Amino acid sequence: MNLGQALKMSAKSIFSNKARSALTMLGIIIGLAAVIILISYTQGQNLAMNRYYESLGNNRVNVYAYTWRSGTDVSKSLYDYCLQLDDLVLGITPDGYIGNDLTIKYDSKTIARDWNNYNYETDIYPNIALGNDQYGICNNYTIASGRELSYLDVEKSNQVCVLGAATAEDLFSFIDPVGKTITLNGMPFLVIGVYERKASATASADPESQEYWLNQSIARQDRLVLLPTSMTRYFNNNRPIESYVIKARDSSAAKDIITLVSSFLSGLITQDNGYYYVESSDTWQEQNNEANALQQRFLGGIAAISLLVGGIGIMNIMLVTVTERTREIGIRKAIGAERKSIIVQFLIEAAMICGIGGVFGIICGYIGTLLICKVSFNTIIIPELPVTLGAAAISIAIGIVFGLYPAIKASGLQPVVALRAD
Repeated sequence: MNLGQALKMSAKSIFSNKARSALTMLGIIIGLAAVIILISYTQGQNLAMNRYYESLGNNRVNVYAYTWRSGTDVSKSLYDYCLQLDDLVLGITPDGYIGNDLTIKYDSKTIARDWNNYNYETDIYPNIALGNDQYGICNNYTIASGRELSYLDVEKSNQVCVLGAATAEDLFSFIDPVGKTITLNGMPFLVIGVYERKASATASADPESQEYWLNQSIARQDRLVLLPTSMTRYFNNNRPIESYVIKARDSSAAKDIITLVSSFLSGLITQDNGYYYVESSDTWQEQNNEANALQQRFLGGIAAISLLVGGIGIMNIMLVTVTERTREIGIRKAIGAERKSIIVQFLIEAAMICGIGGVFGIICGYIGTLLICKVSFNTIIIPELPVTLGAAAISIAIGIVFGLYPAIKASGLQPVVALRAD
């Protein structure tokens, strides 16, 4: 019997029992669809998280440094040192903030935090940051109108500020903020610039979706009032800034910067007079990617259990088929059919059942991925080709593996015994 005949006989056997064959395929369909959907879901989760990290900016080096030794200005020393690394460094800025809540006013608009009625989702109180002329490039902000802080703004303690897009909208609505004056606890500050919005305007509005919360986190970056670092003397009792951000030219430069800055700070700060710590923010993204890869394998493994159940169903139905076709097997063996031809016949039938189930499973997996990722992340994700090809190969392999025992059992029947079967 050639391969064509074997395929025709297998197809005839499958379609002569449509309901039974469909129920047998169901385990494979559900299993493959679950594997594809869960793996694609973690891929979407990873893309969403990477979008958040990209909003912060890539190739950033975070520095935490402080000394209580008098006469040592860590901020200026670090700034001057990084200026010498112009082949590696694109910018450096202190990354401070105002520790106390301030009342922000423009005309009749007021923004003040009310801790008695605090709600994260509706809170519009901005982060009041302290930075320099390189704050934007270091934190992935782009000027939409006006200008950035300048070096002289910091040196002369000019009462100027740059607003995030959301804060500008909260205070000024549709009015151009540049050139207007706001007050912080009654102290006037001239608005010299506004940053472009980072948050997506088309993000999901469903609070149950992960994409909504990630976009909310990005939106918090749009609630910003940036002041010159020298304003720390007025609002923070002149407390020194301990946190800095260095923008590297690329990931390779970031690694070199970590080594060089750590070595520089070790000569400036000792365990007896302060502390310092240098890290790359890209490390968080790498850790997130590793965690997502682990989650992808874990969820794929859980979904694969349903494939095992489907495989057992295949074995069960093939054993039933062997019992039903005992006389047919006996006749074929009596007229000279070899064991291997019978084994091949049953393996082809099992593989065909799984192959057809695999096709429907892949289709269901694609549809499920499109729907779930659209709802969860407001994005369209197509399952990766290796996942699809792997799913197809697994479905056929399951048919062969779980169909092997029934096939061997069928080929081992003695003709005389088989012909006596009812």
